[in-house]
This record gives sequence, structure tokens and C-alpha cells, in this order.
Amino acid sequence: MNHSSGVVFPVSSSEAMAEGKDERSTSAFGRGVVADALEAVDPPGAAAVTRETGWRSAYLKHFRRLVEVGLVKPDDAVQVARDGLSSVHERMCWLPDGEQGDRELAAAFDTAGAPRLEETTVRGDAAPDREFTLPYKGKRLRGNDIRTQVSDWVARGVVEPGVATAVEAVLDNPDWLDLSDREFVVLGATSQMGPLRSLLRWGAKVVAVDLPRQDLWDRTFELAAAGAGTLTAPMTDGVVGADLLHDLGRVGAWLADRPAPLVLGNYVYADGATNLRLSAATDALAQHLLDRRDDLALSFLATPTDVFVVPAAAVAQANDSYDRAFLAKVRGPLRALSGGRLLKRQYAPGADISISDSIVPQQGPNYLLAKRIHRWRATAAAADGRLVSMNIAPPTRTRSVTKNRALAAAYAGAHRFGVEVFDPSTSSSLMAALMVHDLRTGGVGALPVGWPAEAAHAAHGGLWRVAYEPRSALGIAAVLGVGALRG
Repeated sequence: MNHSSGVVFPVSSSEAMAEGKDERSTSAFGRGVVADALEAVDPPGAAAVTRETGWRSAYLKHFRRLVEVGLVKPDDAVQVARDGLSSVHERMCWLPDGEQGDRELAAAFDTAGAPRLEETTVRGDAAPDREFTLPYKGKRLRGNDIRTQVSDWVARGVVEPGVATAVEAVLDNPDWLDLSDREFVVLGATSQMGPLRSLLRWGAKVVAVDLPRQDLWDRTFELAAAGAGTLTAPMTDGVVGADLLHDLGRVGAWLADRPAPLVLGNYVYADGATNLRLSAATDALAQHLLDRRDDLALSFLATPTDVFVVPAAAVAQANDSYDRAFLAKVRGPLRALSGGRLLKRQYAPGADISISDSIVPQQGPNYLLAKRIHRWRATAAAADGRLVSMNIAPPTRTRSVTKNRALAAAYAGAHRFGVEVFDPSTSSSLMAALMVHDLRTGGVGALPVGWPAEAAHAAHGGLWRVAYEPRSALGIAAVLGVGALRG
């Protein structure tokens, strides 16, 4: 991995720093951030993180603890979020290209003497669509067909009931899709999960930020020209795009001066540790803009493969289905042969509000911390009175998932356990509609602080309401899915 410049992890030890060695441990960074996030509300938990010697295999329990501490006291969830973000900003560093010596992350926005970004704009000539439609299994659903489909998802436990309420509101208020009152900054514009297609179809003003790769922009400009909105992109010396890891300051200056009220949407993704660097960079950008603009709203998507507090109704549905769940007749022998690891009950009988842990170990601690940074920022910004949209997106067959053979196989077999995996077009359209609902109704800040805000419109694909702890069924789903993939 390239830690050479831009937004970089800190040198991992004082000894390495004294010897001039460029040793930058992602594990040391992640362990430090999680410990700092827990320190104020759970000192024993923070100490356990600090003592952890096998971070890459043992991180799951510590990330679970970050959520558990906010189960009873919502204010603790806000404290964890604030302290976690502070630690990210204090620990992550900025190293200018061609220079030596790390600086604090905020130094990335010192752009004195640097040329300002140029921009280019593409305008579509189609008529704005004022009807929310939903692509699903080869069809484009409209009106009552959408209502029927979302109701079916609710009945099967694929999404929480609040998703149906929000979608109904968008269908009932087509004028909400007139988004001319804001400009939408889409970080990671070409992301399969992002709202770019929907925004352009609805006629929105979009500021697109993605890597300076011509192939990405050729496709994006073609999409914009066929749409009804306008798309503006950063440009330097005729090259379109901006690398947030190395050009963070100039992007920040460019966005700070935009005339219209902004929605900053974060949809960036990269493989490995680069994803965590990007998450820190985009959060630094969010903080930079929050400090300078009182008209800034934020938008995020949370991964369903994380730990969440879930409502009593979800727990009850999972427990009600336990005795008739898939493989129930052979569950006893399978559990015995696996030493209790397979097909574990997700929630204790009679449990009320509880914890759903859907972390996929193969995704690793860097991925999970990158996604937690988004959740922390949403929590902290909403607590500060900012307009925030943050919704849990469903399991989705994106390129990043399907190129991982184990995850692709598990997703292919997940339906046997009651989990629905969505196509990217369905996920992105549904999540764009939920974002519009949030912007029109007050977002996270209009809901109770803490886990109820995260749970309200969760489209988790069924992970919260299945009988088995998701990780205990993952291997069987993957085995079953291999055959489906080959077919």
C-alpha cells in the first residue's frame, strides 16, 4: 500500500520516528482510535483494546463494545462518536507531496499559494422526472407496485417498517423531487451505491468528485448529458477529477465557496487500508465545511455488515421464526459437530431490544473503522443540530463484493436464510429516495438520539430479523452459494 504522501497513517512508534523509519501500522492506528472512543464512557473496555495483541482477528468484540455502550444511555453513543472522531483527526497525518515530516491532518487545508481548482459542467436536456420509480428484478416499479413491494419487504423482515413510511411519503409528495434548492456534492461519484443517477434524473444540481481517470469521467459525462440535471466536476490543467487523498485542501476551498446550500454525500470506497485513509480524508473535509458553512447537510450510507442495536419487534420476529428456520431439523447435529459455532440463535428467548452483530470478518478492521467514522459523524453532526441523512443500506451485489469469492458465494446463498441481497440499481434508487425523505423531514435530528435514529429506516436485507446469528450461518450460505454461482 502507498503511505508515501497525502493523508497518511501516523508513524507507529516513537522508536521508529527517532530512527527515521517510515513504519505506519494500520492496526496501531485502529486500536488507538477505538480505545480513545471508549475511554470516557468505558475505561475497562478501552484498557482491553489497548492490551489487545491480535487486533486483526480479535477486533470484532471491541467494535461490538462501541455499540453496546450506547444501548442504555444514548448520550454515551454521542460521546463515543465525538471522541472517536477527535482521535481520528488527532492521529491521522498530512504529508505534502515531495516533503518530509508529518503534519496534523488539518494542515491539508492550508492551500496558500496553491492554484485553485477549475471546473467543468455538463447539462442534461431531458425533462426532470417528478415520479419516484424503483428498478427491481428487471422491471421499473411505479406507484402502487412500489408500495406493494416495500410492504412485502416489511412483512418478510427485509427492511424496517420506517422504510415503508418514508417511501410512502416520497410517493405522496412528488414535489420533493424538485431539488433545485440545494447542490449535491457526491464524493465517490461513480460509486454503484451512490445517488448520482437518481439525482440527475430528477434534475438536481450535482457536484461530482472522483479520481482523475478519464474512463470514469467519460461514462459520468455521458450519464449527465442524458439526464435532466447539471453536473459540475473539478479540473486541473484540463484533467477532470480530484484525488481526495492528495488534493484535499483544494477540494475543500472549492466547495467552501459554492453559492448554493450544499448536501455533502459520502460514497467513497477503496480496497484495504486506502479505504480508511479516504474515510479520514472525507471526514476532515466534512469538518472543514461544517466549520465554514451553516447551510451544509450531510448524507451517508451505513453498511449492513456491522453491529447495531435493534428494536424489540425485530428481536421478536427472529425468535418467532427460530423453530421453523432453514435447517431447523438438523440444527442440533450441525451445532454439535461445529462446537456450537454454526446456526447460533441470534437473540436470547424473550429478549427485548438487543444487538445484531453482522460483521463479516473477511472485510477486516480497516473497512469497519472506515464505516464507523461515517456513523460517528452522522451522530455527532445531528447532535449539533445539523441536517443529516444516514441510512443502513441493504446487502448489495456491488463489484467490491462480487470480486471477493467468499462474500459472493455467501450472498448467493443468503436467500436460504431469509436475507435478500439487492442489485445495485435497486439499492441506489431506494437509498436516494430515503435521502430525499430525510432532507424534507429533518433527517436524523428529527428522531431520538442514538440507536433509534439508525434503526428507523434500516434496509438491512433481513439480517436483523433472521433466526440465526448471521456470522454463524455465513459458512453454510457460502457453501450453498457456490453451486448457485456455478449455475
